Amino acid sequence: MRSLGTRLCQTPSIRAGVPIQPCAAVTVNQAPMPNLAITTNQLRKVYGGTPAVASLDLAVPTGEIFGFLGPNGAGKSTCVKMLLGLVFPTSGGGTLLGEPLGDRRVKARIGFLPELFRFHEWFTAREFLDFHGRLCGLDKSRRAQRIGDVLALVNLERAAGQQLRTFSKGMLQRIGIAQALIHDPELVFLDEPTSALDPIGRRLVRDIIRRLKEEKKTVFLNSHLLSEVEAVCDRVAIIQRGEVVREGSLEELLATQRLLDVEANGISDSVRARLEEKWSIAAHEGDKLTVSLTEPADVPHVVKLLVDGGAAVHQVALRHESLEDLFVRTVDDTGA
Repeated sequence: MRSLGTRLCQTPSIRAGVPIQPCAAVTVNQAPMPNLAITTNQLRKVYGGTPAVASLDLAVPTGEIFGFLGPNGAGKSTCVKMLLGLVFPTSGGGTLLGEPLGDRRVKARIGFLPELFRFHEWFTAREFLDFHGRLCGLDKSRRAQRIGDVLALVNLERAAGQQLRTFSKGMLQRIGIAQALIHDPELVFLDEPTSALDPIGRRLVRDIIRRLKEEKKTVFLNSHLLSEVEAVCDRVAIIQRGEVVREGSLEELLATQRLLDVEANGISDSVRARLEEKWSIAAHEGDKLTVSLTEPADVPHVVKLLVDGGAAVHQVALRHESLEDLFVRTVDDTGA
């Protein structure tokens, strides 16, 4: 069975033997935007009258690590498939590397690791990468160089002669990343690249993504492991029902909200009610309370209110909101 990564290199404008033609409703002649690797304008996909993607607007700068987030059913996979030309939009349009979505030439400049992949298990790792290198048009000497480079990058040099059928899930994940990078693409789509990896493997992938950024590559990262996204991404977009509901740099998004973790005995219902009049309570379980603040100067006021209300405060700690906190709050606010 041919992998999705293979399809992008081998037959980028053919599906089931039929040349791909743009839908009449799709805008494909947008003017390229300078220094933007990805743009979309009201990109929409409807299945049987139900919108899978309502209206997606994105602008991803070249050389950026961009996190693409959303709850299950938010339309992330459909968005990625439209960007890659694997699914026709119902309407709207966009560009990849300055060219309209679906452009055959630009697909040779893109790498892709799908979330659900099935590789040729009878190949050895080296044969598998050689196969993908051929599909991407690399000559023999260039293939040999790139195979060595990417095997070293994903720490699979010792497994080069092993058949893929003998690989663990984590090793398959890493060889999948290697095939996505075999042709040295300018833009890399990684869909859940750390889902099958242990902590050491996840650290390796983080290092690879950072190296791609150093090489001025653009990485479009879709992951449910928000701590991984927070560790490597420059900016993120959170989508809901196929629309962007929150987007910005991590620094901007996470700096606007601060959380005060409080450990105190005797937090009465009346004290909690008074807190909620002025601030938002993010969590409260037993003696542990988390209050959402916008100003650090509010910390002593929270403590005073608790003490005046008869609570015995043992510990307070102010921290920035994490990406997970932001994600949950955003999804709750938008009615997931």
